Amino acid sequence: MAAALGAVESGASVLLIEREATLGGILNQCTHKGFGMTYFGKELTGQEYAARFVRKIEQSAVEVLTDTTVLEINREKTLAITGVKTGFHLIQAKSVILASGCRERAIGSLPVAGTRPSGVFSAGAAQKMLNLGGYNLGERFAILGSGDVGMIVARELKLRGKEVIAVIEKSAQCGGLKRNRINCLEKFGIPLVTQSTVTRLHGSSRLIGVTVTGSVGSEFIACDALITSVGLIPERELVAQFDSEPDWLFITGNARQVHPIVDSVTHESECAGRDAAEYALGFNRL
Repeated sequence: MAAALGAVESGASVLLIEREATLGGILNQCTHKGFGMTYFGKELTGQEYAARFVRKIEQSAVEVLTDTTVLEINREKTLAITGVKTGFHLIQAKSVILASGCRERAIGSLPVAGTRPSGVFSAGAAQKMLNLGGYNLGERFAILGSGDVGMIVARELKLRGKEVIAVIEKSAQCGGLKRNRINCLEKFGIPLVTQSTVTRLHGSSRLIGVTVTGSVGSEFIACDALITSVGLIPERELVAQFDSEPDWLFITGNARQVHPIVDSVTHESECAGRDAAEYALGFNRL
């Protein structure tokens, strides 16, 4: 949204394509505060932060397509899209901004042995299911990885009366922001176990426990749910076919690199929007 606003304010015609039914992205599932201190000078929830930009979009000349997926971006700047309103459709652009964020690294990318029972969730998926879906994911949780989302989910589980045994981190120190370690773990008495990792899942239809291995050996921990927060990967599959980044393509935000706070994503994306508009308008004048 910040990129679209930056572009339209620079005089370009802008189409914003969103695959979800509403604008806001991952912010819509973030009910906790900690957003906006740099950009707005006020601490907001993720939902409040997104809502401010949705209002700006609604008051702008940005055209919006929700429930729409971009299937392909080719070298001729043609986008193949499919959506509820459009069906399959081709769009010819003059410049393209990719603000597709990042995806979570799955547990399948780790050398974890055992079965593949239900009860294993990535942190972002768990957060969405808890805050937007109202699902009950289990009663006794282990958290693998001390990334920010993992710690925030640990706190959300404690607030729901769930047992969080520990946050397990392979490194010697916490992987997320210090403020989240303090506010999510220390204030809620959730142990942080470092230099350790989950090496085996136990259970057939449902998880019954995990094996945790560290410098002092291995231990079985009984739990019925495991939340993984083991890294984020910029989502750039739509442009992976390009050997080098075309001059008409502007990758921004977490699609460019993973940022620690959303405010820096916003600032960067506004700049990308202005740059994309300048390119498109210059192309028009040729």
